[in-house]
Amino acid sequence: MSQNTRELYFVGYTRIFMAVVLAALSALALLPFLYMAYLSLTQSSTLSLQWKPADLGLENYRRVLIHFHFFRYLENSIIASGLACALNAIISAMAAYGFAKKQFTGKRTLFFLYIVTLMVPSQATLIPQFMLIRELNMLNTYIGLVLPVINAFGVFLLRQFMKEVPDELLAAADMDGSGEIRKFMSIVLPLLRPAIVALTIFTFITTWNDFIWPLVITTDQGMRTLPLALSILKGNYTTNYGLVMAGSLLTFLPPFLLYQVLQRQFIQGIALSGIKG
Repeated sequence: MSQNTRELYFVGYTRIFMAVVLAALSALALLPFLYMAYLSLTQSSTLSLQWKPADLGLENYRRVLIHFHFFRYLENSIIASGLACALNAIISAMAAYGFAKKQFTGKRTLFFLYIVTLMVPSQATLIPQFMLIRELNMLNTYIGLVLPVINAFGVFLLRQFMKEVPDELLAAADMDGSGEIRKFMSIVLPLLRPAIVALTIFTFITTWNDFIWPLVITTDQGMRTLPLALSILKGNYTTNYGLVMAGSLLTFLPPFLLYQVLQRQFIQGIALSGIKG
C-alpha cells in the first residue's frame, strides 16, 4: 500500500470518527429537550425516567394556553423584547459610529470607561435602577422593562464591526454633500446589518429570559413576562412538572425559532465583529 493511499485511509477514518463523535455529542445535547418534551405530555409530580405511553396527552398545553393567560404574557414578552432590540440597535449603532469614525477629545478614555461598566454585576445596580425607574414613573411599563438592557456590550460589538467600514466611503459621501444623518442611514446602517442581527439576537434572548428585573418593577399581574409567569405554574406544596415543562417548552420556542431564521447572519456578524480588537 502506497504512502498516499495510507494517508487517504487515515483522513477518511478520521472524518468518520469525528462525525460519530459529533453525532453522539449532538444527541447528548438534545436529551434534556427531548425529556422536557416528553415530561410536558404527562401529569407527573415527580421527575422520573419511566416511559408510560398510556399517560401521554396534550392536557398540560391546553391548561397553559387557556387557564394561565399565556397569550397575554406572550404579548408582553414580544413587545418588551422587540422594543429592547429596536432601542438597543439604534442607540448602540449611533454610539458606535461616533467612537469608531469620529475624532473628539477624550474618545479613548470615554470608551474605556464605558466598557468598564460591563464589569459591574447587574445585581449591584438593581436597586439604583429600580429607584430611578420609580422616580421616572416607569413602573409597570414596557419602557421600564427594557431600559436596563441597553448597555456597553452593543456599542462594543458594533464598534468592532464599524472599524472595518472603509473611511473612503464616508469621505466620498462628504464630497457628495451628504450630511451625517444621511451617511449614517444610507451607508453605515446597511453595512452594519450582520452585526445588528447578531446584537438583535443577543438582546432578544437576554430580554426574553430575564426574570429578576421584571419581578422587581412589575407589580401589575397583567405586565408579567413569560419567564416570570412560569413561576405561577409551580404549586406551594406539590408541583405538576408536566405543566411546568409544557409552559417552559412554549416559552423556549420563540427565541429558538428566531435564531434558526437569523442563524447565518448571526454567525457572520459575530465573525466579522471580531476581526480586529
